[in-house]
Amino acid sequence: MDALSSSFMSTLPPQIQRLHYSPTKTKAPLLLPSSSSSSRTNNVIVSTTSPPKKPETTAENNKQQTKTTQKPSSSVSTTTNVSAVILNTLNKLIKPKLQAQPLSLDPSRAFSNNLAPVDELHPTQCQVTQGSLPSCLEGAYIRNGPNPQYPPRSEPYSPFDGDGMLHCIKISQGQATFCSRYVKTYKYTIENTVGSPIVPRPFSSFSGPLAFLTRAGVLAARVLTGQLSINSGFGLANTSLAFLGNRLLALYEGDLPYAVRLTSNGDIETLGRCDLDGKLVMNMTAHPKKDPETGEMFAFRYSPMPPFVTYFWFDANGEKQPDVHIKMPGQWLRHPPLMHDFAITKRYAIFVDTQVQAYGMEMILRREPLLHSDPTKVSRIGVMPRYAKNSSQMRWFDAPGLNNIHAVNAWDEEDGNVIVMVAPNILSVEQVFERMELIHCLMEKVRIDLRTGVVSRHPISARNLDMAVINPGYVAKKNRYVYAAVGDPMPKMTGLVKLDLKKGERRECTVATRIYGPDCYGGEPFFVARDAADKEADEDDGYILSYVHDEKAGESKFLVMDAKSPHLDIVAEVKLPQRVPAGFHGLFVREIDFCKL
Repeated sequence: MDALSSSFMSTLPPQIQRLHYSPTKTKAPLLLPSSSSSSRTNNVIVSTTSPPKKPETTAENNKQQTKTTQKPSSSVSTTTNVSAVILNTLNKLIKPKLQAQPLSLDPSRAFSNNLAPVDELHPTQCQVTQGSLPSCLEGAYIRNGPNPQYPPRSEPYSPFDGDGMLHCIKISQGQATFCSRYVKTYKYTIENTVGSPIVPRPFSSFSGPLAFLTRAGVLAARVLTGQLSINSGFGLANTSLAFLGNRLLALYEGDLPYAVRLTSNGDIETLGRCDLDGKLVMNMTAHPKKDPETGEMFAFRYSPMPPFVTYFWFDANGEKQPDVHIKMPGQWLRHPPLMHDFAITKRYAIFVDTQVQAYGMEMILRREPLLHSDPTKVSRIGVMPRYAKNSSQMRWFDAPGLNNIHAVNAWDEEDGNVIVMVAPNILSVEQVFERMELIHCLMEKVRIDLRTGVVSRHPISARNLDMAVINPGYVAKKNRYVYAAVGDPMPKMTGLVKLDLKKGERRECTVATRIYGPDCYGGEPFFVARDAADKEADEDDGYILSYVHDEKAGESKFLVMDAKSPHLDIVAEVKLPQRVPAGFHGLFVREIDFCKL
């Protein structure tokens, strides 16, 4: 929720001169390396003032872990050196007591089993242990997620505070290469240079008055002494990915995107913090929606200050259109809403104002979670034309008890007078950020009659479902099939199901199920069409991709499943050289799009 800045942190490497970033150049922060070391030994240290080295392409060099070092600048002033040492020492002394923290911030829970972080891994060839990889999967599947560079052992921690790491499996001629790389954000790079965490974690560092005053004070001192640049943003780039205007972006809703690229040997490079041709000066949602027919992408941002929500869109060339500030009902008398996702149709943009809100002062004064629910609030659905010029065209409809964090899809019916949206509704929403194992996500079909104002809702499955996807070619138009991860309990995903929306309302719509097996857990699936150019192909003619981890064996694998088969049959299984921790959202990039990056 930190909506900071648009300038870049350093001189840009030559390979990204064709992209537009803010021309402002920021000096490398004046910091002395800390004597403390990371709990993992193969972190990559990247200079903020010189271009990253191009990845080696030979098989021998690929076996070596890329690692460069950065020495402190000889021009660092004595005053800055002294202040850095003092602040680094003070930062280590701030140890909020775990006993007074919410369960959601207990590191023993946050890092249990497959939630624990992993090291970076250079591109490594994988073994296909079952079946064969379909020829249509020439490209790369990349999944984003939190992976703290310096995981705290005894301090409060939220999984949402982890540094972004991309786990990529590149497929070429039936062979697979896997790698894991951090997104080299400003926060990651500066902490890697120092050798310890120095940027406060938004969800866990400020819990309680003493923690707030000390953390905020140290942060302010670092900024005033030139050790941190507030204009470079402190985003984590840990949530999702999007392909926009020939840019591959790692997204986090509290900051600008970071542009990344795939190399020919399957590695991932961070190009830099991207302001999208100077048009995006603040943060952006991690869930933009791309209309596959027009090439337009629709997005929004939310903020802790009014206007809480701002809507905008990009044309097919990636050019951003003007902002539309959305006036929330009673916004001057309320807490900022959590609005993580939204939906679009051919005519409208749909926002759900749920009971989940941000409680900044409560977190500071009473050590409560930053995000929790207000049981007295009535959820609302906001509908506005997707090309609206201002918020006067927004209409709000009461939808009591509707609390969705993710939206699956939406479309228009009856000449645009009715909107249908599919989304998982969170039951026991008061537990959503405290005890996730206690929540149940009920997949619902929501019908909004724009003529009468009536909102009707019908469950389409009794199972605990979230992280649902569709065939990307059906975004904003009526679709039939949904592929959703099964929580048992959340956040562990024991399998996935295929839902057929044509089976009707008030009925179980599950038509296929794949359970991964004992102690095996996956995450968000992703659908890849067998032939995306074939407009006559069946909607479910393609494959479902997912990473799955076997906790008992301590191994991870990549699964390819036949989306049309009655049991989501496994057509290929790839053994991965390293564990893939639980994460968030992914994207498949076809080989034909690599050259555009």
